[in-house]
Amino acid sequence: MKKHIVVQKYGGSSVANIDRIKTVAKRIVDSKTTNNHLVVVVSALGDTTDELEEMAFSITKTPPEREMDMLMSTGEQISCALLAMAIKTMGRDAISLTGQQVGIQTDKAHTRARIHTICGQRIRKALSKNQIVIVAGFQGVSLEQEITTLGRGGSDLTAVALAQALKAKVCEIYTDVKGIYTTDPRIVKQARKIKTITFDEMMEMASLGAQVMQARSIEVAKKFNIPIHVRSSFSKEEGTMIVKNKEKLEEIAVRGVTRNKSEAKITICAVPDQPGIAAKIFSAVSQTGANVDIIVQNISHTRHTDISFTVLKKDIHKALTAAKKIAEKIKAGDVLHEDDIARVSIVGSGMRSHTGIAALMFQTLAKNKINIDMISTSEISISCIISSEQSDKAVQVLHKAFNLDKIK
Repeated sequence: MKKHIVVQKYGGSSVANIDRIKTVAKRIVDSKTTNNHLVVVVSALGDTTDELEEMAFSITKTPPEREMDMLMSTGEQISCALLAMAIKTMGRDAISLTGQQVGIQTDKAHTRARIHTICGQRIRKALSKNQIVIVAGFQGVSLEQEITTLGRGGSDLTAVALAQALKAKVCEIYTDVKGIYTTDPRIVKQARKIKTITFDEMMEMASLGAQVMQARSIEVAKKFNIPIHVRSSFSKEEGTMIVKNKEKLEEIAVRGVTRNKSEAKITICAVPDQPGIAAKIFSAVSQTGANVDIIVQNISHTRHTDISFTVLKKDIHKALTAAKKIAEKIKAGDVLHEDDIARVSIVGSGMRSHTGIAALMFQTLAKNKINIDMISTSEISISCIISSEQSDKAVQVLHKAFNLDKIK
């Protein structure tokens, strides 16, 4: 009988220390049967990624992206080697491999590379020997043989991409929570675990601040229809299935509330109200590699206008530098920035067929004296930029307003 392949991914909290690595190793050994092959993707230990990043930024505010990839890729190599050792002590054969060794070919965009192809020959050879394959997540190699990384949460993408390349039966994502929740349980105690969620909803929640999965990994899973099971490393309990469609979806307007504090806002004041000015501003910012998200331009009555936009906090220095240079060039006014902002969002595919969702969100925030600075919408989400210090309260009141504590 032909064995099926199962891809598992364990996050940083699951392998935060030696005891947890041993616990994960035991779980892997227990899940290895005569009927399956196991490919395990692992993140860096605990806060290793943050610590490495902090070291880099303590040296320079603008570390070279190539060197950042060289640095950041080391975390996953440590954890996959230790996990392979732990599995071997339990009597099972295992081998640890880097992204380069398993043939994960990417473009050359350092710190945010996109996967082009996966060879997988080295993995298949190891599986033919009945070895458990442990792969360092978050990394690949460009055609120029440069180490690249796949962006924050990139181990999720590694796992989903390997599941597709190897035609795996399922992709299991193990983390420190029991599944996908209606919101962060640390903010709202009444948060409920969602049994099934669509790719579209999960992709939106991930891109808007839900930290359980990387948005790009969901994009790949949706494209190739790869079911994902998100579950806890510390429990045998069933988690959340992320799938293409869910029956009776139209009955639930809002599925979750997210909060993201990783953004900052830049405002260019007194911008000349002329054709092509916005193009000049955002071309200059994009050339730095900073990703602009929400953009708001005030209505001009004086032939001058203010333009505000958000970028990731990690990109604020280079985006701000570019904004100041272009502001001077186009003879605009002051350039201001704010770090203490948060994006609070509601997400749900059912919003397509329900009216009054935006009104209820805005009314709820207004009733609780939470001021909205910027607004962004998509077909299945509404986001508001608010003060960071009010973000917990905003999540709590919105969760209650949309009856998410009663979701099933």
